[in-house]
Amino acid sequence: MAYEAGALDATLAAAAGDDAQLFSELREAFIESLSRQVDLLGRARCDGNWQITALRIKGLAASFHADPLMSLAEEALDAAPGDPVVVRQIRSFLDNYAAG
Repeated sequence: MAYEAGALDATLAAAAGDDAQLFSELREAFIESLSRQVDLLGRARCDGNWQITALRIKGLAASFHADPLMSLAEEALDAAPGDPVVVRQIRSFLDNYAAG
């Protein structure tokens, strides 16, 4: 499943200006942060850990204007802890963005 990350890249570009190295560092920081949260979400089994991690992902998505990721975080908030479909979808977003 592919997700459009244009707004995310545009947000990073606006923050970095003409500095390509800064853009790259910001992009990598986003990827690392999301990767940590996806790992935590995948291991969460109780309501509290699941909800907190989904909210962190939603906050990260909102900070970077990543609307598709924000929608996935909303799905996670509505899902049962440990829902493999939601985790797989968020991981797919991360993998696609990291590869692009």
